[in-house]
Amino acid sequence: MSLYDRRCDQEFAWLERQLDRYFISMSMDCPYQLPYVATFYQALFGPLTNHLMELFLAAGYRRNGNSLYTMRCASCSGCIPIRLRPSEFKPNRNQRRVARLNSDISMHFNSVQMTEENLQLCERFLGERYPQKNNTALGYYSGFFLNHIVTSLELHYRQDGRMIGNGIVDIGENWMNAVYFYFDPDESRRSLGTFNILTMIDFCLQKSIDYLYLGYYIPNVSAMSYKSRFRPYYLRHENAWQRYG
Repeated sequence: MSLYDRRCDQEFAWLERQLDRYFISMSMDCPYQLPYVATFYQALFGPLTNHLMELFLAAGYRRNGNSLYTMRCASCSGCIPIRLRPSEFKPNRNQRRVARLNSDISMHFNSVQMTEENLQLCERFLGERYPQKNNTALGYYSGFFLNHIVTSLELHYRQDGRMIGNGIVDIGENWMNAVYFYFDPDESRRSLGTFNILTMIDFCLQKSIDYLYLGYYIPNVSAMSYKSRFRPYYLRHENAWQRYG
């Protein structure tokens, strides 16, 4: 374990004791459609300092709207926090191909907004990939993307002016947190999910950001397992980050 992680763990242990009384456990069907009951251990927060959010991310927590949560499922441990050290990353042959394939795309950051363009693209994506009941773009923006906790931005991807992808990210002084990514289903050949991570890695390198959090790695869910192709990567097992690749 690195000195950075030991220091974060020590600080978070004290923080967790202070805040535990504010957290609740909420159970529901698994959002990744695995055959288990999912239990979210979560609490609502107001604005957090950069360092407090850093400690939560380093402890494996995720953000959903104004909530921070971790998974405490009784019958499953499939949701494994994953992060990258951008300075260590080496693209493989396929990732270099994806970068070349998308060289015609322009990227720029914007504030998180429920514009008609964003909602339409997000709605198309959800309808194609996750057509479950009550999955709506309006719900994702109002309950998931927008928040009062940290600084969040959208990373727009455009081809000839048309938006074909949008990444929601949280940004701190020494960390970036990938919240969600949606894209035009008709552009699936571009591997935009891979291109989005490559773009975030490049941004972190430009800004000297040491840690890029990619959410959960779930081996049995293809939409989440591809993250392990970015090597080396780190998984949080038994309260410690372990390097792979």
